[in-house]
Amino acid sequence: MKDPLVVLSSVVKRFGTFTAVHRLDLEIAQGEFIAIMGPSGCGKTTTLRMIAGLETPSEGEVRISGRLMNDVPVHERDTPMVWQSLALFPFLNARENVEFGLRMRGVDTVERRRRAMEWLERLEIGAFAERSVDTLSGGQRQRVALARSLVTEPRILLLDEPLSALDAHLVIRMQGVLTRLQRELGITFVHVTHSQSEALAMADRIVIMSEGRVVQIGRPREIYRTPGSRFVAEFVGRNNILSGVSRGDAIETALGTFPAAGLPAPGRPATLVIAADLVEISQAPRDGAIPCSLISEEFVGATVTLFLEAADGTELKVQVPERALGELNQQAGSRYHLSWPADAGHALTET
Repeated sequence: MKDPLVVLSSVVKRFGTFTAVHRLDLEIAQGEFIAIMGPSGCGKTTTLRMIAGLETPSEGEVRISGRLMNDVPVHERDTPMVWQSLALFPFLNARENVEFGLRMRGVDTVERRRRAMEWLERLEIGAFAERSVDTLSGGQRQRVALARSLVTEPRILLLDEPLSALDAHLVIRMQGVLTRLQRELGITFVHVTHSQSEALAMADRIVIMSEGRVVQIGRPREIYRTPGSRFVAEFVGRNNILSGVSRGDAIETALGTFPAAGLPAPGRPATLVIAADLVEISQAPRDGAIPCSLISEEFVGATVTLFLEAADGTELKVQVPERALGELNQQAGSRYHLSWPADAGHALTET
């Protein structure tokens, strides 16, 4: 990594007797797009708020550009945040909302209007500059909030689940807007989200948190294909997780023995992860395939996840293109056979 712009060193945050963040260490490079993910209450928003200066660490250090920021007030940090609620001023129109930060900095009227209009045009909402924000659509308000944060040309932009309130089609479009802006401007984005699709689609690196601790940091493909723990395997993607005993180059499970690399010594407990999109499904029996019954299915756009149950009650998942369903003639209780390539399994190093 190039010289980090943001460094969190052994950061702890307590609220009374409750510890929200435990000994967090994280470096974020200039121009990097970082996504912080995890279930509710995992500490991701608290981490973002400590970078913003809205919370003070109980222990440890937050540094930006080498400067210790623990006691630096919010208005001196130049770390604007785009909120989930957007927090636009309803008594100001779109342009005036964008101008607000410049006005607080003492920028003269002509210059702040020029810069505000430049950003509204850049975000393709210049025609709505004089509109009340209450009359704008969700996507338009989102762009006003982005323009307001970016008009001051910060080095860091913090985003606290800014897309969660948008309709699905707007989320996809705004993902493209955010990614394009981040690449064009070279600004560091730190994005807190519950959405796997957002993080996987946009981020350079993903930070997974659980119970106030970082459990894995990696590039999207690494997180998706090679989860480092059972928690990550269960949290990210659609994974099948089989527990068993290592046989050195294979794992023995209740459903059979399957090859895998990176297993512990023979005789030790082991866990195998197989991504649902790598599982093959057939109505005809195959050597080594697992017979299952269909339980249910979940449509997500052009992809369908099938939930099946093996004879011992183990639930297995398969992801297939929607167009392939016609060949399966699926209905609850239908019998299928599941298999996967020998190199599809990933052995967990931490169970």
